[in-house]
Amino acid sequence: MNKKISILVPIYNSAAFMNLLLEAIDTQRQKSNWNLEVILVDDGSRDKSYEKIEELSKQYSYIKGIKLSKNFGHQIAVKTALSHCTGDYIAVIDDDLQDPPSQLPHFFTFLDNGYDVAYGVRKKRKESFTKRLAYSSFYKILKGMSDIHIPIDSGDFCVMKKHVVDNMLKLQEQNPFLRGIRAWVGFKQIGVEYERANRVDGQSGYTLKKLLKIALDGIFSFSSAPIRLITVLGLVGFSFACMYSLNTIYGYFVHKIEAKGFATLAILISFFSSLILICLGIIGEYIVRIYDEVRQRPYVVIEKTINI
Repeated sequence: MNKKISILVPIYNSAAFMNLLLEAIDTQRQKSNWNLEVILVDDGSRDKSYEKIEELSKQYSYIKGIKLSKNFGHQIAVKTALSHCTGDYIAVIDDDLQDPPSQLPHFFTFLDNGYDVAYGVRKKRKESFTKRLAYSSFYKILKGMSDIHIPIDSGDFCVMKKHVVDNMLKLQEQNPFLRGIRAWVGFKQIGVEYERANRVDGQSGYTLKKLLKIALDGIFSFSSAPIRLITVLGLVGFSFACMYSLNTIYGYFVHKIEAKGFATLAILISFFSSLILICLGIIGEYIVRIYDEVRQRPYVVIEKTINI
């Protein structure tokens, strides 16, 4: 292959097994005769991950390292790597070898055959039932609500041509949802099923809080359905109030039923107060995201680099 390959890897607390990652990448590089660069972005690790990157960069000359000043999150780390890659074909993989480098030649054949993006679709998730249910529900909700087509069960593992990355980087969002941005820019894309491996070591850096943030970024960045839901809830509440009022008036004048108010009033106040708070929360999510954008803060701060 005469194309230059960029492999982008966000790093978080991976010092213990990073050498296994680079060994797997280098083994495939030699098999496929790649002209390669590997960009490792240390996303504020608490271990000695960046020191490990410095050590490995002396062994593998094609490594480029970036240390972020703090933990900005997986999506920002990937976006930072995207902004520094120079390859013709760009691959995004995780640091735990769940996205094996040995899969990349198969994915690159789709780019050779005219596709601009080949993204991974997991055959079978290996997480607990609760996590699988949560992931499945999220993707189905996102697909149903989104203004664009975001494939179900597709992660960040993908290969792309350089012009796709260039267009993705034009979207300078403070809370990027990269698989949504990847779908939004368009071009010729294909999903490729693959068997995701088990983690080679360590624990996932995706806490419940981080997963929830990514889910909200996906929904609020690529859907106007939540804000429209407020109108629907308002109409439902108004219809309920009208029907209840008519029923009360009818019962009072026709059947001489005296309206007993305290319990009913308490229920109605609780119902509509909760509805108002939900609506304010939805509006607040959009306002916070608007506020993030208009402040125009840099989305990342880079502390130091290697070979960049």
